[in-house]
Amino acid sequence: MTTWKDFLVSASSDAEAQFNRLKERLFGRLDAKKPYKIVYYRGFGSPTAVWITGRVLRERDLSTPSDNDTFWQNLLATYQRFESDEVPGVTVRVDAFGKSNTAVTDKEGYFEVTINPPDTLPPGRAWFPIRYSLDAIVQPTGEPVIKDGYLMVSPLYSQFGIISDIDDTVLVTGATSLLQTARLTFLGNAYTRLPFAGVAAFYRALQSGPVTTLFNPIYFISSSPWNLYDLLVDFFRIQGIPKGPILLRDLSFSPELLSSQSHHTHKLAMIRKVLDVNPQLPFVLIGDSGQQDPEIYTQVVRENPGRIRAIYIRDVSEDRRDEAVRELIRTAEAFDVPMLLVPDTVEAAEHAASLGLIDPDTIPEIRADRRADKE
Repeated sequence: MTTWKDFLVSASSDAEAQFNRLKERLFGRLDAKKPYKIVYYRGFGSPTAVWITGRVLRERDLSTPSDNDTFWQNLLATYQRFESDEVPGVTVRVDAFGKSNTAVTDKEGYFEVTINPPDTLPPGRAWFPIRYSLDAIVQPTGEPVIKDGYLMVSPLYSQFGIISDIDDTVLVTGATSLLQTARLTFLGNAYTRLPFAGVAAFYRALQSGPVTTLFNPIYFISSSPWNLYDLLVDFFRIQGIPKGPILLRDLSFSPELLSSQSHHTHKLAMIRKVLDVNPQLPFVLIGDSGQQDPEIYTQVVRENPGRIRAIYIRDVSEDRRDEAVRELIRTAEAFDVPMLLVPDTVEAAEHAASLGLIDPDTIPEIRADRRADKE
């Protein structure tokens, strides 16, 4: 039997297809003048495998945000992010580690490839150059379509990895309020968005570990759309949050998108991918109580006994949610994994120091960072 949700998904998909066809008919000639753009998302992996993904669009670069952009400038930038012209069926060449690999974009313009690094990677290095280019396609100006970037390979000396949620864990979004989330997403920019107090210093401490010459990789996973990728990159840079892969999801209409399980399914799949390409690493998980992070992380603990060092859940939800989270905490503890429901970053940092995950000497810096963020 067809449900209202099935009908809505079908109608939305049809409307999207009709709109794309109409746009192509009306603006096809104008689009032919738009430059091709390869959007690369930071690849990641281990000395045995690296996962790379990106997207090919036809659009002009967004203007660089500033802290005095107007309401209308922010709204226009948001429109440009979501009104993307994807380029399906083109071959993307990926050059890394002295070798070439190819992938073909799907109907939404996305491409994906897994490559194997050489056995002779420099032992003290985490970031490596990568080049993306389009075969047999040139810009309207006649220039080749090329994009240079970097990918991250977890060094062999890393002690653990960190997987962090973004919304209401790193970035204040009000994810439990649809109206608040929409207002911050559509009308703000990387300068107007706020971090949770002390996050930048805590994540720097985790990346350095108990010995400051180490490099522990950090991965950010969110159910936000890939369209917001540039905003998040700018936000992390402005706030001094350590650089790492940012794993988002496609916004196209589908039954999965509207399903109540879509958030859970996406995040769990991305966490599994991170763990799969880093089989040598244990992990620390960081999230919030507002959505399903405790449930997702508890499932990760069950699936990966012995690989999760600690879980920190920022308490952002109402009291009635706390009891459900405490039950999940007891489940994690049955697997010898400490899961803490914490009011702020400092409490999580103090516990991490007690486990030997960070240098205790970084605690004063994290406290100072928390005070500065609050002010």
